[in-house]
Amino acid sequence: MSETAIPESHADLLDAQFATLATVDADCAPQLTEVWFLYEDGQLKISLNTSRLKTRNLKARPQCSLFILDLENPYRYVDVRGRARIEPDEDYAFAARVGAKYGSDLREHDGPGDSRVVVTIEPLNVFAVDMSR
Repeated sequence: MSETAIPESHADLLDAQFATLATVDADCAPQLTEVWFLYEDGQLKISLNTSRLKTRNLKARPQCSLFILDLENPYRYVDVRGRARIEPDEDYAFAARVGAKYGSDLREHDGPGDSRVVVTIEPLNVFAVDMSR
C-alpha cells in the first residue's frame, strides 16, 4: 500500500547523500540521474541546471520519481513518485543550501549563461520498502 508521506521507518534516508531522479524523455523512455537533494520544510527538493536534459524533461513532462537507496542495506529504500514543481532560483539561494550539504559551490558546475531552478517533488505515491526483515 502506498502513501504520500515518508514513514518514520524510512525517515533516516532523507539524510542520504544521493538519490536517483527518474524523468520521462521525449520518446517516453525513462532517463535516470544521480542527484544531490535536500529535505526541507517537509519536502524533497533538488537544484537543477536549466541546460540539462532532466530539467527539460521535467518542464515538458513533470511526472518523476526520486529513489533513495539505503547504501548500508540495499534491501531497503524509499521511492517517491509524483510531479515536479519547478521554480526559478535566480539568486542561487537554494543552490547555496544544497552546496552547503555537499561541500560544493553549485555555480562551479554551471557554464556561462546557465541558471538554476528548484525542483520540488510533489508526491502522489510513496513506497517505503524493507525486504531485509
